[in-house]
Amino acid sequence: GAVMAHGHGRCSCCCGEAAAAAGGGERGAAWGLYLRIDRQRLQCLNERREGSGALVFRAWEERGDRAQFVESDDDEELLFNIPFTGNVKLKGVIVMGEDDGTHPAEMRLFRNIPHMSFDDTAREPDQTFSLNRDPTGELEYPTKIARFSNVYHLSIHFPKNFGAETTKIFYIGLKGEWTEAHRHEVTICNYEASANPADHKLEQITPQTHFIS
Repeated sequence: GAVMAHGHGRCSCCCGEAAAAAGGGERGAAWGLYLRIDRQRLQCLNERREGSGALVFRAWEERGDRAQFVESDDDEELLFNIPFTGNVKLKGVIVMGEDDGTHPAEMRLFRNIPHMSFDDTAREPDQTFSLNRDPTGELEYPTKIARFSNVYHLSIHFPKNFGAETTKIFYIGLKGEWTEAHRHEVTICNYEASANPADHKLEQITPQTHFIS
């Protein structure tokens, strides 16, 4: 119950007047998942310039830096394979491009299919969005959170744009929560924590028992 209340309180301050009064600082903090991307293994397929796909994942406050962008190469399609350094509950996505035909028109999300290729995009995505042109990076596309509550790898496929030969993206924002993925270590810690109090209990009870008898 307490967790729910906390989550709601945090959510309400991100929307509306409070965020505007804070100058968007709260909102920017919500888009921090780019820090949880495993950049060594991040892939962008059909990018014209190698490594440019990684540039679009950055701080929300820096989304206006138009020197950093990715452009598609052979046709209008782009496919991002995004591994995270833990488990992510993905809540929303922002896609920012030019106010012209190069802006992607559709976005398809796939969860937990590492190393996707364009062949793999024939399968049914976990969620599809029709995109509006968003040259300022303000439009947020909310995910079906139940479907994206345990994501260690996210693939984003942009199959088409608004009519240009190539697709151009300046910024992709990812909003959500991140948890560390070391399940094994957690188990060990829990075991030790539950074992110790039991030891103490025995020590305390035993002397009293002898004393009474």
